[in-house]
Amino acid sequence: MTLAPLNTAGDGTPAIRAAAPGGALRWFLDGLYTGAGYLAGIFLVVIFLLMVGLALGREVGVNIPAADDFASWCMAALAFLSLAYTFKAGEIIRVGLLIERLPTRARHAVEIVCLLVGGGLVGFFAWHAVQLTFWSWRLNDMSQGVVAVPLWIPQLGFAGGLVILFIAFADELVHVLAGHAPRYEKPPPATPEEVIARAIESGV
Repeated sequence: MTLAPLNTAGDGTPAIRAAAPGGALRWFLDGLYTGAGYLAGIFLVVIFLLMVGLALGREVGVNIPAADDFASWCMAALAFLSLAYTFKAGEIIRVGLLIERLPTRARHAVEIVCLLVGGGLVGFFAWHAVQLTFWSWRLNDMSQGVVAVPLWIPQLGFAGGLVILFIAFADELVHVLAGHAPRYEKPPPATPEEVIARAIESGV
């Protein structure tokens, strides 16, 4: 899993170089999104190792206790921690049949509305995810599997991922409100080869 530096300039400029006008805050936010993406990649590797360990263990009569539980927790952490990076990189699928036909000013207004609605929904879920994790820690909830694990530990993955995604929405909303084009919006492909490359990347 290879993560490219987030492009904040819209022209292929790596995030650290493009962050100069925004200073330390821009550098920190881009590092936060990229770091979450790398952490998601680590959980992907852990899932792979668990699956390989289970497959090999069956052949030699060795079992990994609660491997299914650990794999499911890693999968949840992988899914949620990768959201912010995927969003900022413009890799989340968007249906643009309507918005792409709007005039520039109207399209800009619609982007703001979408960011407000999306950010509000993400903030709602992030708040309740944090509350769930906090009360799991406060009440010392434990998993019911073969290996007892405090539930707040695996819950950190999805709660943290939602919080980082909410920060990414707020970051992008401020950027768009300032009159800039969304950074997650990729420029139209310039060559047929680029069209094919994007189709392959998206799994079409």
